[in-house]
Amino acid sequence: MSTGARAESFVLLAASAVEMQALGERLGRLLRVGDVVGLLGSLGAGKTTFAQGLARGLEVPTERHVASPTFALVNQHPGRVPFVHVDLYRINDVSEIAELGLSETYDYAAVAIEWLDRFPAVAPDDRLEVEIVASFDPKGETAGAGTRRIIARGRGPRGLALAEALAAG
Repeated sequence: MSTGARAESFVLLAASAVEMQALGERLGRLLRVGDVVGLLGSLGAGKTTFAQGLARGLEVPTERHVASPTFALVNQHPGRVPFVHVDLYRINDVSEIAELGLSETYDYAAVAIEWLDRFPAVAPDDRLEVEIVASFDPKGETAGAGTRRIIARGRGPRGLALAEALAAG
């Protein structure tokens, strides 16, 4: 259960889906069992695209299709570290999450949770949150060019280390 651990943020930009996946891959190379990445952002912001990069960094076999688990809710993929990809978009009540066995996945996998902002208490206090803001222009104006602002927010020591490493490149 989350108690709102102190967070530090780092801002990165991605001008394309390829750059989003590259950021995800860079982070995925650092992930280990027990790491939790919360993916936040509006519909179409790029959460699943980022998760696809995580999968590459975790060495999920290329023949595995990493797609949004919107309807399945949870997808598991083998890799250097097992990868569990969760989507909370269709969950209406926190009691439904218990049926997913989410807390058990923290013991054997690296976990990415899309829409964690809907139920933040289901993630451990020590986590990385990646917020993706779509249609962001570096000058601060809304634009349709596809640039995304990625805010990496480390909560707890491991989450902060991951945020710092992602920001450092």
